[in-house]
Amino acid sequence: MGDNLDSHLRLLRLALDEAKNCTPVPTAFCVGCVLAYRSTPESEPVVLSTGYSRELPGNTHAEANALTKFESLSDSDLSQLLGSTALSKRGVLAEADVYTTMEPCSIRTSGLAPCADALISAKIKRCFIGVDEPDDFVNCEGAQKLKLAGVEVLWVDGLQEECLAVARRGH
Repeated sequence: MGDNLDSHLRLLRLALDEAKNCTPVPTAFCVGCVLAYRSTPESEPVVLSTGYSRELPGNTHAEANALTKFESLSDSDLSQLLGSTALSKRGVLAEADVYTTMEPCSIRTSGLAPCADALISAKIKRCFIGVDEPDDFVNCEGAQKLKLAGVEVLWVDGLQEECLAVARRGH
């Protein structure tokens, strides 16, 4: 299947399944994220980690949780996932793709670090987005921030309405 629309939709659907695990609250979105790696553009992606909003303690967001869970993998776990011992975590992240149901945040009303900054710091290669973040809470510029930092940003067509409906549960 490789690097094509079907593959991207499958991974975004997995992120949507993660978003559905969120406990809805009236003051935040329910977002899901998948961190994936392809050894070549034609190869089938390997899911490295997943995350959803408020999954981990501390008012956490989906992308930050997926990165935290990836960082907690042991070298042995990573080797087993990828079938190779030659790759470092940093090397994997530099070639990794993020699939997120909603545009990564560029500002947090809580004062915590925005997800766009976390993805930039991790040196993520590409970010696939299900839907833009609406201005319900803040004016999000996450996609623009990622692009300016050299991250390739792509929107996956086909699941926008579902991504937004799941995100706004509890509103």
